[in-house]
Amino acid sequence: MPAIDVKLQRLRPQAILPRRMSEHAAGWDLAAALEAPLDIPPGQVKLIPSGIAISLPPGYEAQVRPRSGLALKHRVGVLNSPGTIDADYRGEVGVILYNFGDEPFTVEPSMRIAQMVVSRHENIRLIEVDSLDETARSDGGFGHTQH
Repeated sequence: MPAIDVKLQRLRPQAILPRRMSEHAAGWDLAAALEAPLDIPPGQVKLIPSGIAISLPPGYEAQVRPRSGLALKHRVGVLNSPGTIDADYRGEVGVILYNFGDEPFTVEPSMRIAQMVVSRHENIRLIEVDSLDETARSDGGFGHTQH
């Protein structure tokens, strides 16, 4: 499969460029571009800078997702998971970390805090109509599927 070029710019001198931790990893690890450790108290949220900006080609998005190790070991995750970075966004990639745990969590400078997955998406048109086609489920609601 051919590679898709995604340009990136380092915005902070302490930024660590995203990297994949194995040959076939889908996600690129994002690191905290902090000058000093930052505590996240239990039940609190902090926006952590990555120190980078990216330029995606049209038809692509980047998703910011949690790291399983942080979730399992520390009960820390990405609050708006997955966070979407659109192809026309040129600002700094930030990670909204939430501490689901009972103890404060310290984000260290250069700590791997999330992963970024780049995906192709379809260009669609939304068309307003007076009614929709019928299905077996119809308007049964969330969790209403029957077998």
